[in-house]
Amino acid sequence: MAQKGKPTAGEKTCIKGTGLSSFGDNSNMAAVDVKNGKLIRIRPFHYDWKYKPEEWKPWQIVAHGKTFTPPLKSMIPPHGMAYKKRVYSPNRILYPLKRVDWDPNGERNPQNRGTSKYVRISWDEATDLVASEIKRVHKKYGPETILLQADGHGETKVVHSTHGCNTKLLDLLGGYTQQIRNPDSWEGWYWGAKHVWGMEPWVGMMWPQTNCFKDIAENTDMILFWGCDPETTPLGFSQQMPSRLCYWFTELGIKCIYICPDLNYGAGVHADKWIPVRPNTDAALQLAIAYMWITEGNYDKDYEATHTFGFERIE
Repeated sequence: MAQKGKPTAGEKTCIKGTGLSSFGDNSNMAAVDVKNGKLIRIRPFHYDWKYKPEEWKPWQIVAHGKTFTPPLKSMIPPHGMAYKKRVYSPNRILYPLKRVDWDPNGERNPQNRGTSKYVRISWDEATDLVASEIKRVHKKYGPETILLQADGHGETKVVHSTHGCNTKLLDLLGGYTQQIRNPDSWEGWYWGAKHVWGMEPWVGMMWPQTNCFKDIAENTDMILFWGCDPETTPLGFSQQMPSRLCYWFTELGIKCIYICPDLNYGAGVHADKWIPVRPNTDAALQLAIAYMWITEGNYDKDYEATHTFGFERIE
């Protein structure tokens, strides 16, 4: 696919996603210039590379006499722009390696882990070693003794992504023990947020949320950012669009309140007021706010009656 820009002679441009999430397929789209099988540069993808905007009519939001228009190129986040350095990093392990004093059929020398040197082996030898070790562990200890690390979202573009072929393989072999180390996302998304938004089967998501930002722009006086950072957290999924939206909310006069222990980038750039809380005291603060609302009666009773469920249980 050709792409708007001026690659030099002998180069070709490929369109690739640089997103970090295993379910954010093809997010953070970029134009990648390649020559002789090597990455030359990574550039933003221009949405008007083939068609004029008048032909595909890009969306826009109008609120309070101001218009928000998305850019005509992808806003690749820093990690996407720097992907070339990651691919060609001198610290990257390019080939299978084995400890020089580790013999799977003899002395394994576990006491030398971290100190002994390594020797390069072939891919065939490496796959044979992995297969034989899985069989050995299964026979001696059982399948659940194999730990599968599964970071919360996982990165795409790799065979061994967090929720990829490795889990399928170990499932077919009888099972495994899994560790997922970021409950901040999974627990909040699956168990917490779905009770706020009340959405199924897209649990925990305001889905579809086509008019979410339009609704905020037209009807909101204040936005509460509780424990989030729109300047960094969305970079793996939705480029830098949340940052632009936050600037536009400020332009509309919407007050932005940040509640978080650290003065993160979003709070440092966008906050009209930053309220620092000690870690793990969020629930106490939330209950205190609810207590003041109830005892002083200064909450929106009409909104509570039409948009909430179960309020009488805490009243």
